Amino acid sequence: MKSFRTEIENPVVEKDIIELERKIRQFKEGGLDEEKFRSLRLARGVYGQRQPGVQMIRIKLPYGKVSSHQLRRISDVADEYSTGRLHITTRQDIQIHYVDLERTPELWAQLEKDQVTLREACGNTVRNVTASETAGIDPGEPFDVSPYAQGVFEYFLRNPIGQELGRKFKVSFSATDADSGLSYIHDLGFIAKIRDNIRGFKVMLGGGLGAQPRHADLLYEFLPEDRIIPLMEAVVRIFDRHGERRSRARARMKFLIRDLGLVRFKELLQEHELAIENKTHKIDVKSYPQVSMLGNPAPTVDIKDRASFEYWESTNLIPQKQQGFKAIGIKVLLGDFYTDTARQLADLVERYAAGEIRLSLRQNILIPYVKEEAIPFFYQELEKLGLAEAGYNKALDITACPGTDTCNLGIASSTGIARELERVIKTEYPAYINNPDVVIKISGCMNACGQHNMAHIGFQGMSVRTKDKLVAPALQVLLGGGNLGNGKGLFADKVIKIPSKRGPQALRQILDDYERNGQGSYEEYYKLQGEKYFYELLKPLAGTDNLNPEDFIDWGNEERYKKAIGVGECAGVVIDLVATLLFESDEKISQAKENLEVAKWAASIYYSYAAIVNGAKALLTSENTRTNTHASIIKDFQQFFVENKRLELGRPFDELVLQIDKKGPSENFARTYLADAVDFLKKAEAYRAKELKVA
Repeated sequence: MKSFRTEIENPVVEKDIIELERKIRQFKEGGLDEEKFRSLRLARGVYGQRQPGVQMIRIKLPYGKVSSHQLRRISDVADEYSTGRLHITTRQDIQIHYVDLERTPELWAQLEKDQVTLREACGNTVRNVTASETAGIDPGEPFDVSPYAQGVFEYFLRNPIGQELGRKFKVSFSATDADSGLSYIHDLGFIAKIRDNIRGFKVMLGGGLGAQPRHADLLYEFLPEDRIIPLMEAVVRIFDRHGERRSRARARMKFLIRDLGLVRFKELLQEHELAIENKTHKIDVKSYPQVSMLGNPAPTVDIKDRASFEYWESTNLIPQKQQGFKAIGIKVLLGDFYTDTARQLADLVERYAAGEIRLSLRQNILIPYVKEEAIPFFYQELEKLGLAEAGYNKALDITACPGTDTCNLGIASSTGIARELERVIKTEYPAYINNPDVVIKISGCMNACGQHNMAHIGFQGMSVRTKDKLVAPALQVLLGGGNLGNGKGLFADKVIKIPSKRGPQALRQILDDYERNGQGSYEEYYKLQGEKYFYELLKPLAGTDNLNPEDFIDWGNEERYKKAIGVGECAGVVIDLVATLLFESDEKISQAKENLEVAKWAASIYYSYAAIVNGAKALLTSENTRTNTHASIIKDFQQFFVENKRLELGRPFDELVLQIDKKGPSENFARTYLADAVDFLKKAEAYRAKELKVA
């Protein structure tokens, strides 16, 4: 492959992109281990697809905010490098598919011209920072959380403490106690609060979905605003040090909290306090870009179908705290829209609103700052674009991950069944088009990218085997989840597994029973009836003795179903070769030196720490010793190499490496710690060379 010129003004970004291009070339030429390359590209937003030879690119959009200029840039990139389809995720990102690996560096360079990044959109990193899409306009918010979400994004982007975690780390901000940011399912969740005229946040820790959902613990009832970044840095450091690394299934924060306990975790927070450079970190809210509400006057239009318009108004308009403005919710089926539509939408909001949109956690689009008198014009224009469907954030608005369409881990179709369920609701249960109290979500596998196990009605893609050992697509039906607000939520019960083609009938039976027997909210109805009741209700749909030929064909497909699961890349957990680990340690030493030269003491210190631990991991790996966590690496290296006098360090290994916890960031410590790291690696590499020579 040929090298290229990025023409990026930011030297840090340019170096990043050139490094990706160099690593791709190195991988193609056989000079870089495939598993290690996977880890590197994932941290640059480049994700393997179900289809061989192409990549999914995840574009990182903090709290879902996208300017009209950025939306046009993303559209241009999707046309040039992909298929022109844009997919909104449940983490407020945009994904494009079918991209050639070798073109990803130039794709990234094009995006950066409008300050759009791929960095840390995937992989074992601090992922996209999400937030309530109504942040800044919500009448009930104590303050706008957008600047805080932006501040966290900026602080942790390329931060050395979050580059090679055991698995991904997710953060959210909720504007109000309604907790639309879903704090209780995040590694760290922040809910805006004001106490004694001081801005702050309720803090939730250690939540998650997946095969084993866990409700987050309350870490702080109130934390002042200038403490959130130091807290998160300490939490990430602890996760990096103590988090599982070998077992992918146990490598999330929720399992670390479960194993350590909240009391011990709080003790570790105090132990790591000295290593944090700034004990407070004030977010400069005043410098956050101010919204321009001076859009052009919208043309007066004559709405012919007033009934449809008024119904759309009742389901898709969101109140704003700014007088004279409303926000418009756009229901985006399956989160998919196309570049021609995106460009026209960008033009519309630039001319007649505030020049920005927000992507939502339910895979939709929100247009804020629309003048009330301009709403009929917007309806007309959105109708032309096919974006004026009623039912924004209502029962009709079903969330679904891509499933078997493009994801390696998909077991059964989620998009196909979602389309069918929406059709059933529209044609048979029209009252639910304007019902906000029932949330339906679908995931193609247990990993819950569609967030099915926190829904009132959830479906998870599975397979079912008949007595004749034939395999058909299936759905696990989950019921009873829900967001209760203020950091509290319910996870759905796994009620029953049914063949996938019976999913619509299952929905019918649930909704019919709700209408007959439900009193109050759906959550109250499910609690009253209980899991066993619904198992008996749906049990007739579960049998496999009478399957028809069509039951063996998944939704949206024509060919007979085959269960095919690829290698998941959500975590990128790998077993590294010894040589690769030592090479990485040398790279970290170089990064420590670079940061030292520009007076970034804390970053330099962390790179030195990572170099030492990585070097120790290399030698332990050569001995086939388990290297599950950084903490275990430090302990085992002391036992197997230092105490056994196989490597002479002149002091205990834990004393060497854990200086990072006992000395604050300073120039003097950064220099001495770097010297210690260089000396250790020389000894480790010499030991390895001697061992290879003997072998």
